[in-house]
Amino acid sequence: MGPLSSEKTLDGGWGWAIVVASFMAQFLAFGSPQSVGVLYPEWLSTFQEGKGMTAWVGSMVSGVALLSSPVCSACVDSFGARPVTIFSGVMVAGGMMLSAFAPNISFLIFSYGIVCGLGCGLVYAATLTITCQYFEKRRGLALGIVTTGTSVGGFLYATLQNELISLYGLEGCLLIVGALALNLMPCAGPMRPLHLPGYYLKQKAALEEKEAPLYQKPTAVVIGPEDSVDIKAAPGTAEKVTVMEVVIASEAKVVLDFNGAVEQRYSSLWSAVVQVIKKKLLPYRTYMHQSAEFLHDRVFTTLCISMLLFTLGAFPPVLFMEDVAQSEGLIDDIALIPLVSIVAITTGIGKLVLGVMADIRWINSLMLYSLTMVGSGMALLFIPVCKSYVGLQVLSGVVGFFSGNWSLTSYITTKIVGIEKLGQAHGILMCFGGFGITLGPPVVGWFFDWTQSYDLAFFFSGGCVLLGGICLFLVTLPCWTEKPVSSNQPGVQWPSECDQVASEA
Repeated sequence: MGPLSSEKTLDGGWGWAIVVASFMAQFLAFGSPQSVGVLYPEWLSTFQEGKGMTAWVGSMVSGVALLSSPVCSACVDSFGARPVTIFSGVMVAGGMMLSAFAPNISFLIFSYGIVCGLGCGLVYAATLTITCQYFEKRRGLALGIVTTGTSVGGFLYATLQNELISLYGLEGCLLIVGALALNLMPCAGPMRPLHLPGYYLKQKAALEEKEAPLYQKPTAVVIGPEDSVDIKAAPGTAEKVTVMEVVIASEAKVVLDFNGAVEQRYSSLWSAVVQVIKKKLLPYRTYMHQSAEFLHDRVFTTLCISMLLFTLGAFPPVLFMEDVAQSEGLIDDIALIPLVSIVAITTGIGKLVLGVMADIRWINSLMLYSLTMVGSGMALLFIPVCKSYVGLQVLSGVVGFFSGNWSLTSYITTKIVGIEKLGQAHGILMCFGGFGITLGPPVVGWFFDWTQSYDLAFFFSGGCVLLGGICLFLVTLPCWTEKPVSSNQPGVQWPSECDQVASEA
């Protein structure tokens, strides 16, 4: 089925089919990584490595998914969401099934962390990009529903993996979860593009060029006065020359042209190679130049730094919360509804609520995002002083709800750079988040290995998230310059008044 017209499909129609397919894609891809805290104690027991080393598995799968966002976004722009989602299903399923046969923690970091992480990154870029293309007025609600798939997946997969481990062991659990991930490929079916991706546009242009005639077949060959051959298309002149004259003159002309071509070929070979290389590298240079221009915008740069600090501190609770309860002696074994599941389900609720709030005209989405970071940081600071399992459940719910601000990232990015540059700018933003997610859990694990306590680790995590929220909050308040600050992106300008700056987002 061909591409649809954007005017007829925005904010409804087939867009809701896209939302359902994207929701299921994120559910299947991120279910296991979001509930990796259930697998973490099993890996500690199986491989007998330190908490910091084992934490690399859970941090890599989410970190690589975000670090690879620029590449994944470029793939979506070039090939479209449908083929990218199909390929991601192979990677996610293959990575999980390979992890069932991991002989050591290093192989597990590669199979579960890198291979599965790349697949998740492709799913994330494809689903968010195509959802934003189909929605404008209801974009916040649509993104909230789509990103809730990760939270619902984390909630259900936490209990599912817990039961599968008790029935079939760790290896059987990973094999079954990997088989479920193969259903990502059918989810790609409804993802019809609104516009042809870049790769198909190039193919179409190449086919149209091939259809044009490359040369015009001559109808006459005329010998010039100085042994030159003049090929003309004038009808009725073929009888002026004999066949022998044509052959002799043509052979002489071919020999002269060949000798001259040989001399020129070797002299210009290097320049031809250089021109080809420049032509091939030109799109990549343009892409990198445009990416660097995004960071000239003060608001977008602050958003990237806040994303780095947020992911550095807010992701470790998803991985370590269950181990925190067991280390403090608050629970002997994993509960029927693990803390990871509580974080996941409240994150889903937060994504829906915050997504709906972002669509309200009088609510500043950038200010809303900064307030969620401040609330999440405060909750993380209270975890070390909480000495009851019920208290940890409450704090897990609070952290999870405010972590639902993931549904706002694409919304805010679109407001800053526009829908045309969403994939590229969102890839840069997620790359910053990938660094934080990759480093956060190992740092927390090393703090525990050093102090044999999670207290200092969670003070560090809460401080990072709180600092990121305050920085983003301040960027919307003060009047940094008296002159209007023009954005590097066409059609986007940030006024000097702080409330006007904030209202744009």
